[in-house]
Amino acid sequence: MKLPDGVSLKINIAAICPASKVLGPGARFVIWVQGCCFACYNCSTPAWREMKEATLLTPEALASQVLKTSGIEGITISGGEPMLQAEGLAALIKSIRLAKPLSVICYSGFTLEELKHKKDIHIDAFLAEIDVLIDGPYIDSLNDNKGLRGSTNQRIHFLSGVYQELAEDFVNGTRNQELHLFSDEYLLVGLKPKRGQQLYL
Repeated sequence: MKLPDGVSLKINIAAICPASKVLGPGARFVIWVQGCCFACYNCSTPAWREMKEATLLTPEALASQVLKTSGIEGITISGGEPMLQAEGLAALIKSIRLAKPLSVICYSGFTLEELKHKKDIHIDAFLAEIDVLIDGPYIDSLNDNKGLRGSTNQRIHFLSGVYQELAEDFVNGTRNQELHLFSDEYLLVGLKPKRGQQLYL
């Protein structure tokens, strides 16, 4: 889609964590987008489901933030629902990879089959940039407190082959959370634990 003259493509950001070690291998720059079309029961980020303007950044400005962050192995994108902002996120990853080959993990409430069936050029372009897609809606009753998928119905697709050797860790690895303190707020990062399970920060 060609944008009107003078209009810049922007990504609607709910939150950012510059370096986390609980949402994929190594230290990762984590981006949560604002806005979701799902209403998963007991969602861990209900405030980020609302379709509202949060923090708007161009792909280039966000890419600059990522590239200035030292020591990271990759990027993890969640939300909200990332596929609702596929055009901006595809542009973001393309911009980053012009300078650095960072890996990309993405969570989506849509299944891979649903995404392919849409035949949306922006979603297809974004999928082409993703190394690992964790798909399907979160189902609270199927949370087994293991690995990097929130519930056992969700599947892990190694789209590029990157991290394929770590498949067992993605499915059954120990799940942890981190508490990040910023100047005026705190952010709890990590997948939702099974009810009754202790949080490890």
